[in-house]
Amino acid sequence: MPFVKDFTPVAFNDTNLFKPIKVGNTELQTRVVLPPLTRMRATHPGNVPHKEWAAEYYNQRSQAPGTMLITEGTFISPQAGGYDNAPGIWSDEQITEWKKIFAKIHENKSFVWVQLWNLGRQAAPDNLARDDLRYDSATDNLYMDERSKEIAERSNNPQHGITKDEIKQYIKEYVQAAKNALAAGADGVEIHSANGYLLNQFLDPKSNHRIDEYGGSIENRSRFTLEVVDAVVKAVGADKVGVRFSPYGTYGNVSGGAEPLIVAQYAHVIGEIEKRARAGDRLAYIHLVEPSVTDPFLCEGSGEYTDGTNDFVYSIWKGVIIRAGNLALHPEVALEYAKDERTLLAYGRYFIANPDLVNRLKKGLPLNEHNKDLFYAMTTEGYIDYPTYEEAITKGWDEQ
Repeated sequence: MPFVKDFTPVAFNDTNLFKPIKVGNTELQTRVVLPPLTRMRATHPGNVPHKEWAAEYYNQRSQAPGTMLITEGTFISPQAGGYDNAPGIWSDEQITEWKKIFAKIHENKSFVWVQLWNLGRQAAPDNLARDDLRYDSATDNLYMDERSKEIAERSNNPQHGITKDEIKQYIKEYVQAAKNALAAGADGVEIHSANGYLLNQFLDPKSNHRIDEYGGSIENRSRFTLEVVDAVVKAVGADKVGVRFSPYGTYGNVSGGAEPLIVAQYAHVIGEIEKRARAGDRLAYIHLVEPSVTDPFLCEGSGEYTDGTNDFVYSIWKGVIIRAGNLALHPEVALEYAKDERTLLAYGRYFIANPDLVNRLKKGLPLNEHNKDLFYAMTTEGYIDYPTYEEAITKGWDEQ
């Protein structure tokens, strides 16, 4: 792949992006973050991080000392999963591989946080049926789309609105997964409450039609996420916990900006997190998916929501904020965001294609183009074969 065409890089060396900042109990040297990037290279059965490739992938992207990496979404339990090639963190075999990955990152003097993932109705219902597992969400038979409904019915695994006891069980699994991550050497965990997955399915009125204390009002829809946050904080400490939200996201058939009260919903849940912070339990960070990316499967620049911003979060939450969303090709936006003293910037697709992205942003070097077709392929190609800038020059990419 050649360098990105018709793009003028900007050097961020003299901006806040390269000022140190404390996140939780880690001292970062750069505010460039590797966000969670599902890569589908884990092995099945077992949802085990790839024993030959995964450590090298994270090693490549942690070479700039003091960089924060957030792992790909990682299942907290078999019931929370449903994709055969995404990793988990419940078994000894999984934890053994994560230890190797975390050790590599720490050898490079960088830091790693594990994103704790629960698919809910975005799981494959037939995979779950094969493994004698439920097809869970907030509400019975409120399917994400017709295809999911068809597969669920064909596999005799209809969508199940989880019970209060099942909610309690999931909370225990979030806690155990967080403990497993820290025991394996991670610096912290990120609770995934974004992108239309289970916790987001509870937050959103389009996917949550419950009539108990977990649905029906903004406060009730926030309850599950807040209970997970409280339980994980109690188990491992607030400075080792972050949470991710996507207020304007529509992926997984959730509301996004079409819901007039969507800002109110997120203002409430984030306000509750700030309330806890002022009482002594300040999370390490809040991670926001920008309205520039409402669906992570769309190409850059597609699906942008232009009638709202995440700026409202700054008036509520007074801790560290990570912003993610099509920033690599829009340095003018990144420069504006980086002016804020408590903001970090996450770069997704172009951190896949540029293992030395931190250095390229610092110096204003051209970027490798990514190969979208290989984002989720079970190959080393498109995973650990992207060159550094120096390697790309030797390949003659600057002349293509």
